[in-house]
Amino acid sequence: MNDPLLQLTPSSPVPSRDEIDRLIAAGDAVAALDAIQSFWRATPGPATASFVVGRFEKLRGSLPLIPCKLAILRSFTIEPAVPLVRALAFLAGIDLDVQLGDFNNYSQEILNPASSLYARKPTGAILVVHVADVAPELWEGFADLDAAAVEAAVGRVSSEFDRLITTFRAGSQAHLIVHTLQAPAEPAAGALDAQMPLGQRDAIARINTSIAATARRTNNVYILDYNALVARRGEAQWEDHRKWLTVRMPIAAGELLSLARQWMRFLHPITGRVCKAVAVDLDNTLWGGVIGEDGIEGIKLGPDYPGAAWRDMQRALLDLYRRGIILAICSKNNPAEAMEAISRHPNMLLRPEQFAAVRINWNDKASNLREIAAELNIGIDAIAFLDDNPIERDWVRRQLPEVTVIDLPDDPMGFAPALRQCPFLERLSLSAEDRERGRMYADQRLRTELQQSAGSLEDFYRSLQMVVDIAPVTLKTLARAAQLTQKTNQFNLTTRRYSEEQLAELLRLPGWHAWTIRVVDRFGDNGIVGLAIVRTAGSICEIDNFLLSCRVIGRTVETAFLSTLAAAAANQDATRLVGRFIPTKKNVPAREFYRDHGFAPIGDPTTDGPAEWMLDLTTRKIPWPQWIEQAGDTPNQQTNETRGSPR
Repeated sequence: MNDPLLQLTPSSPVPSRDEIDRLIAAGDAVAALDAIQSFWRATPGPATASFVVGRFEKLRGSLPLIPCKLAILRSFTIEPAVPLVRALAFLAGIDLDVQLGDFNNYSQEILNPASSLYARKPTGAILVVHVADVAPELWEGFADLDAAAVEAAVGRVSSEFDRLITTFRAGSQAHLIVHTLQAPAEPAAGALDAQMPLGQRDAIARINTSIAATARRTNNVYILDYNALVARRGEAQWEDHRKWLTVRMPIAAGELLSLARQWMRFLHPITGRVCKAVAVDLDNTLWGGVIGEDGIEGIKLGPDYPGAAWRDMQRALLDLYRRGIILAICSKNNPAEAMEAISRHPNMLLRPEQFAAVRINWNDKASNLREIAAELNIGIDAIAFLDDNPIERDWVRRQLPEVTVIDLPDDPMGFAPALRQCPFLERLSLSAEDRERGRMYADQRLRTELQQSAGSLEDFYRSLQMVVDIAPVTLKTLARAAQLTQKTNQFNLTTRRYSEEQLAELLRLPGWHAWTIRVVDRFGDNGIVGLAIVRTAGSICEIDNFLLSCRVIGRTVETAFLSTLAAAAANQDATRLVGRFIPTKKNVPAREFYRDHGFAPIGDPTTDGPAEWMLDLTTRKIPWPQWIEQAGDTPNQQTNETRGSPR
């Protein structure tokens, strides 16, 4: 067996700053990025952050970074955290431009529609306020208050946050992250505080409950549970009382990186820098020991030590599965023994049906990851790799730098926390389709098996017994529609991204309409898997975007959807249906979509840039696939009042 990993050493030397600078000067951006990441992993912190940010400034034009404007609205000193969050963002492929609001000027910035906050049009904003600034009587003078005064303070501050959040939402389409208020580590009444009907900590908790309620009923507003963050790190080490009294900075310097990392758990899903799947090793990762040597009875897995560490890891993976993350196996092992353990071990939380793809063989793991990505029909950059072996992790990093490699500590007790803290696996919303994604991918395996056994492609299509439901976007489906624009990459004609607010605002404009498509077949409900957005002006109906989930590509569902759009446009007296293809690195499968459906090119379609296509609706129709059944009213059957409006 010729294993290339045998040529690697367990750990590579950490590159120096001079080496990184030489790589940048030589124009080798990929090698420089790898060196900067290694340098950061070895020495994360404020000093390293400034160096990382400075070097990324030099590399910005050579790397595919996602731009993101972030506004930080604050009531206290937070400046030292800015280079830390920028460094973390750069390392994650996000070009983060931070606008730091003036000290304790957050209310004016939000309430003034002419402020620079709104003029700059940020992608996201963070509102971080200290209790001492918004409710000084609850922080410093609590012992002087009677019950009525405490109630009044709680009501006033709750109303103030409600006003700030609703005003921000009315004036900006940006995502908003709101810190909850920090409770004092030592309440004014000491131990008596917990015995009081409305103690100091309880009063602040009630304000936080009100803030969370406002966020839940407001689109694209998210809560950062600040008290939970402080508790995880430890109240005693989190606070720096001396700095609070001298420079109004309540956070100890050593904890600023923890705060920046917490911010990144929101910025990843906001910018779309997330992974769709986790490919996991087996031996000493999913269980303790080696199945080929220890057997089912000998591996460590169970509720008690030491097997509890690996059971905790499986629980974390199962939680991700419930969150809509796809699970896959990437292991060097004997397939029969490994699958027997997964199927039969009494303490196994994960079973075969939870894994959408399985590669258990003796091939190198980079090759297996490529195959997993192809089987799942997702980009290689949408995979996170989980392996206890640092040599395997290093190999994958070298061969597939696009893959997110999750570093695990030497102690298995830290495996589950490392997985749970990975920002690439965060989600800020969860649709019905997300909850069912694991089952849907299991159903997809059955469809693939059916296709392989079918006599012809048409026989396969008919055997699927497909039913589609094409319906206008409504308030109920708006979140899923926006999510599709943000997460769909391969079959996405223009890759225009919309938040819920942006999409709702668009559909309030004259002539704009949007429809979703749901697909059900003999194996189950695929959920809402596609979106089309169009704008009709006079005789022209223009397709702003047309996208489908990779789960249904290639089953003629796209033809049925386009057929309905063409019929709806003709029903509105349009004579031309115009579509645009804007190429990206990932949407190659959609390149010939319009040509394949009879559209004529406008201009030269052979260039690598955007291309426009036109269908003459007076002479051409797009036939509906005979093997697909329609459910409900199609858009061309609906009145102008109901068509496409999210009401």
